[in-house]
Amino acid sequence: MVKMYKGMSERIVKHTSDASWPSAEAKAKSIAQAKTLRRQAAEGGLRFNAYLPPELADWLLARIEQGMFVDPSEAVFVILGEHEQLEPHADLRAELLRRTLQSAIDDPRSDIPAKQVFEELRKELSAPRTEPVCWEGSPAK
Repeated sequence: MVKMYKGMSERIVKHTSDASWPSAEAKAKSIAQAKTLRRQAAEGGLRFNAYLPPELADWLLARIEQGMFVDPSEAVFVILGEHEQLEPHADLRAELLRRTLQSAIDDPRSDIPAKQVFEELRKELSAPRTEPVCWEGSPAK
């Protein structure tokens, strides 16, 4: 039996359906590109595109509407900075994981048989998908 968070299957489907797991060759290319860009990025920064599945996109846009962030770029900057600060604290990261797992275990919704979960995932993977929207530009600073 599997307990699913609200939207978890959607996140899995969207993440895995846009591209298959990276091959060893693709990983090697990413590592090589990181090595090539690292010195220049250390001086000038790094720009990149990112895809957010619908549930995370909605979460982020709601925070922008509330004025928490100016745009998605600022959110990435702040959230990655917080993650960087948390990185050396393995005890806090382990506690967060423990609490996340315990929350799933304590979820009062009934368990879903794994077979049903995989059937739903296969169904969602085969369904047509809406094209993602794109945030254009950032406010002038």
